[in-house]
Amino acid sequence: MIKIDFESLRVIGLTPYIAQQLLVLESNVAATFPARIVEIHREWMQFHNSEGEYRARALPALGVGLAVGDWVIVESRPNNEYWITQRMESVTQISRRTHEGNRQILVTNVDTALLVMGLDNDFNLRRMERYLAIVQAAQVMPVIVLTKQDIADNIAEKLEKIKQRLPTHIPIIAVNGLHESTVMALAPWLRPGQTLVLLGSSGAGKSTLTNTLTSSAQPTGDVRKDDSKGRHTTTSRSLHQCTNGACIIDTPGLRSWSPDADEESLGLAFDDITTLAMSCRFRDCEHQDEPGCAVRNVVDADRLHNYQKLLREVRRSQQTALERIDERTKWKVMHKAAAARTREKRGDY
Repeated sequence: MIKIDFESLRVIGLTPYIAQQLLVLESNVAATFPARIVEIHREWMQFHNSEGEYRARALPALGVGLAVGDWVIVESRPNNEYWITQRMESVTQISRRTHEGNRQILVTNVDTALLVMGLDNDFNLRRMERYLAIVQAAQVMPVIVLTKQDIADNIAEKLEKIKQRLPTHIPIIAVNGLHESTVMALAPWLRPGQTLVLLGSSGAGKSTLTNTLTSSAQPTGDVRKDDSKGRHTTTSRSLHQCTNGACIIDTPGLRSWSPDADEESLGLAFDDITTLAMSCRFRDCEHQDEPGCAVRNVVDADRLHNYQKLLREVRRSQQTALERIDERTKWKVMHKAAAARTREKRGDY
């Protein structure tokens, strides 16, 4: 049976439930122990077993599907060689969809997602709604962290905009990521055994937050003055220990985020729209120009447009390859027909 030292592993996110799941895994090899993946590279992985970080390789059957945050069983072999032999099924996983519709797992076994957005030119409500859709589809608690409170302009106006547009039950915290008061502001989500993940664009201040919460010194980069976008100072996902017992996963800024969600889970992030839609005259109302729409004149027009865009992405991600081909063919036929009508009106033959 695998032995688990709960108190020592708690510093890297072990909870009673995860401990029970690890005990279900069986190993006939004496030199095995539980650990957590903290970083992944092409040919090897970094794991933490509460005593320190070590490199390991994964058995071929496991290597493709592993992600930062995974709890695994590691086998110790001669010559200080370590092999990952088993993976615990993740409690939560945040993932996105590629352009081909394939799922890409980003991180696993997280309790809270800190959705980081700068109060400078990084401020983008559509992007924040996209983050919320992805996180809530994974059943992970979102907390919005607005950074650069010390240098941004029109802070009160931006705070009012985000509070008016997003659901009221989502915590919104404005911070100066360099100041120690940030730790106190985020203390409710930094309890021992908790795992958080930072999600946001490049230059939003994720690495600065990580440094403040862990009292470490990860590299941070400058941002462009015109759009407040930064260089990728964080190039891979990595797990770090916070000073108060929680652990946090820093991630690179992602340029494209297609939700790994279905229509029902997307509705959780836009519950104001889905609730109002129940009062529409038509059950299949698209909230565009249909009579009797209960949504169109109540919800912010830009928020509704963003919901409709994300809904199209979700529906496309659930299509098979043949269905996507058929859809492209249909649009090509419609485009050619429209072009032909235009030429006919102009008298071009």
